[in-house]
Amino acid sequence: MNRRNFLAGAGVASAATPRRNMSFCDCAPQPQAAVPVGAGALAAVGSKVRITNMKTFGVTIPGAPPDRPYVFVKLETDAGLVGWGEGTLEGKAGAVLACINDFRDFLIGADPIPVEHHWQSMYVHSFYRAGPVIGSAISAIDQALWDLRGKILGVPVYKLLGGPNDLDGVRGYYVANARSLDDLKRLRQTAKEQGITAFKGGLPSYYEWIDTNQKITEAIRHVEMLREGLGPDIDIAVDFHAKTSPTVAAVIIKELEPLHLLWVEEPCPPENVRAMARIARRVQTPIATGERLVASYGVRELVENSVVDIIQTDTNHVGGITGLWKVAALANVSGITMAPHACEGPIGMLASLHVDASIPNFLIQECCGQAVPQVRDKVWEEWFGFPVMRMVNGKYPLPDKPGLGFELTEDALKKYPFAGSKPMARVFHHDGSVAEW
Repeated sequence: MNRRNFLAGAGVASAATPRRNMSFCDCAPQPQAAVPVGAGALAAVGSKVRITNMKTFGVTIPGAPPDRPYVFVKLETDAGLVGWGEGTLEGKAGAVLACINDFRDFLIGADPIPVEHHWQSMYVHSFYRAGPVIGSAISAIDQALWDLRGKILGVPVYKLLGGPNDLDGVRGYYVANARSLDDLKRLRQTAKEQGITAFKGGLPSYYEWIDTNQKITEAIRHVEMLREGLGPDIDIAVDFHAKTSPTVAAVIIKELEPLHLLWVEEPCPPENVRAMARIARRVQTPIATGERLVASYGVRELVENSVVDIIQTDTNHVGGITGLWKVAALANVSGITMAPHACEGPIGMLASLHVDASIPNFLIQECCGQAVPQVRDKVWEEWFGFPVMRMVNGKYPLPDKPGLGFELTEDALKKYPFAGSKPMARVFHHDGSVAEW
């Protein structure tokens, strides 16, 4: 192409693109229109429903950890349908509530059907890549969009995703809330009566980078007691919660291999992929991690390098149903299973079930519940009218109503006003240095 033809072509392109003032650093586009950009282009393949309002709710209930008041979002539409989602983030409730409101202009006036379009817009147009606050805000909105999508189409979300894989529901586990061998034996009997097949426990202390023989021995004896008390037929996972260094973790896990644990979780901080890989090379017990990671990009290195056996991303942080689904698909092609984390509120837990029920590499679902119902279980049943996240014969039943499968009123939440954000626990070693927990 000669110079004259090139300039002529450039003139055509310029005529097709509206002119605006440009700077040498064109990094500040002009404000957008009232209706979200892209809404018109997708009108022919969407619905006639439009989002008219977005409301956020901070909710503090008795019995829940003080660092995680619930963060809920409600999307209202001109069709009278509403969608609910959750973005509860430990220690950062106020920040997530504010961030959800920052996305208002992305949604008002838009069709809720093109969920992927909205997800991409929130993630990409935030410019700075999502960490836990933005990830949790996107998660809440994404869940609410899927709730609306299911209600508009008249089916549960898991059917939109291709499920269910098991008509009996989704396998889950409870926390082994016991302090002695006798407590564990009683818990084993409860598990037998309820059909519970798995529990998770933790380590009894916090650990230095190279720790004493005494503390390492105490950790090993603690987990051995779990196995002795719960018996050989219960699957047991142990959450290290990143309390250990790669060296200490590898020593402990090697000693625990005869117990045939379901997995060891977060043996070191999840952002240290090479350290995690070093542990995995030294041990035979499956390694799990991921609850603190955001979007499929957050787990890419772990998956591509076959560092772990199980991914545990949380639908309240990873990017909602869309984010969890993408992580599961990425993990599946590498032979990695999914055991999603969900230790916040009930909406995110219910949302997670829909993904669990429709992915081929699902292993088991966490909810941080206990075999004996607690105060929060009673509150949830009060809200939803059914025992949310209570297992039947070791599985969480799937909802059969459209969307996420529940109804919730604002009045139900008013009884538990938001008491503000509280920080997560801060723990220190004996010398005052900061400890992982």
